Amino acid sequence: MDAVFYWLLNMSILASAAGIIVLLIRKIRRIPRRIIVILWAIPLVRFLVPFGLSSKYSLLSLLPRYAVRTVPVSDVVRGTIYSNDLIEAIPSKSAFGMMNSVRLARSYNPMTYKVDLLADVFDYASFVWAMIAAAILIALTMIYVVTMAELQGAKRLYGNVYTSQKVTSPAVYGILRPRIIIPENLRDAEGLDLILLHEKRHIRRGDNLWRLLAFITAALHWFNPFVWIFLKCFLSDVELACDESALAKLPQEKQKAYALELLNVQQSKTVFASAFGGAKIRTRIEHIISYKKMTAFSAILFAAFVVAVAYMLLTNAA
Repeated sequence: MDAVFYWLLNMSILASAAGIIVLLIRKIRRIPRRIIVILWAIPLVRFLVPFGLSSKYSLLSLLPRYAVRTVPVSDVVRGTIYSNDLIEAIPSKSAFGMMNSVRLARSYNPMTYKVDLLADVFDYASFVWAMIAAAILIALTMIYVVTMAELQGAKRLYGNVYTSQKVTSPAVYGILRPRIIIPENLRDAEGLDLILLHEKRHIRRGDNLWRLLAFITAALHWFNPFVWIFLKCFLSDVELACDESALAKLPQEKQKAYALELLNVQQSKTVFASAFGGAKIRTRIEHIISYKKMTAFSAILFAAFVVAVAYMLLTNAA
């Protein structure tokens, strides 16, 4: 368990660095939220995957060699022993490795540390981490099960659209078989088509699955304050990105009506559901007003930008 926590700590450090860079990119208003949401996949991968390709073009290559080191996966499997810090500082020639930013281990299989006291520290820390992570995951599971159970009585309107007295805002519930559930007072609303367009875009984009992965990631890295900041920003960006996706399907004269519908819908308090009123209404309306459709040329530029950023942040120092 201490070895798992050791590598999880390494993953958390690198993911935090990647997430901070995404936060900085997020400040550039010209970049659509649909692009920002894709960029959030970079810290997500860093939080969940301990290994990656090594490259001299990695952003981590800019850091001093004594600060980070790529450990070949084979060394972790074999349990290579490092006798001193000089050897630790030698960059790996392996094309596939695991970043070791903590650099407190003497060998990896079995896990031994440079100082005997660290073995006790990581043993206790890993126990506390596992207990709290398990408690958060159990709590999230219970919330999901109870929520879905309460909505079993929802009445089918048509297709995968249902109505229920137990919801206050339209939202998509479920992952494998997502359902759009709206309050009963909205079933005959004039702007229902705009609301359903938003929810259908959530389904098409698979947003509930990404929300679930984000919450699981936060539960595993609960000790990292950055993960909660990233989670809040990600959930907000998901709604803004969905707005952009819906607006791209609407003529300009209907975009104002879409914004007005946000004012008529109560903000959602749901956790695992993608809701029409799921982010700060003022922020979303301002975003809608300033929305401009992407041209083919700008889409190509943004795609190249995403690939470049992902390559630099997902590869390890060579």
